[in-house]
Amino acid sequence: MTSEIALKIAEESDLPAVLAIRMEMLAVVNEGKTFDEDFKKRTRDYFTNGAQTTALAFDGENAVGCATICYVDVMPTYSHPTGKRAHVMNVYVNAGYRRRGIAREMMKMLLDEAKKRGVTQITLDATESGRPLYKSLGFESSDEFMELIF
Repeated sequence: MTSEIALKIAEESDLPAVLAIRMEMLAVVNEGKTFDEDFKKRTRDYFTNGAQTTALAFDGENAVGCATICYVDVMPTYSHPTGKRAHVMNVYVNAGYRRRGIAREMMKMLLDEAKKRGVTQITLDATESGRPLYKSLGFESSDEFMELIF
């Protein structure tokens, strides 16, 4: 990773940067679609009140990358005795900053935080381009779960 990029765990004072880079990511992923003010408010509320950790990458004052892990507590099981699970989402690096190891470093930050919190399972939805990164960090493909979307 190049030295001009600074990485950090987002704090409340970073909320404008978190929102800006997430909206950039969503516009790219959703081919330019925009989101209404209610969506933006819900996003702000989640980052303020939700059980999450967000890593940010900055080039000077500009956020150029983000990654978020959301924590979920469920009933403990034999395989997951803490009941602490997590889901990674919004791993994104601005196109001009890719292939520098930024996403890898943000993911390492999130994985370290998850371990500190006692998380025993982390899931994520991977794009084809993201799969090699996640595999190199120890993630495996799984056919274990089914999904119902309302």
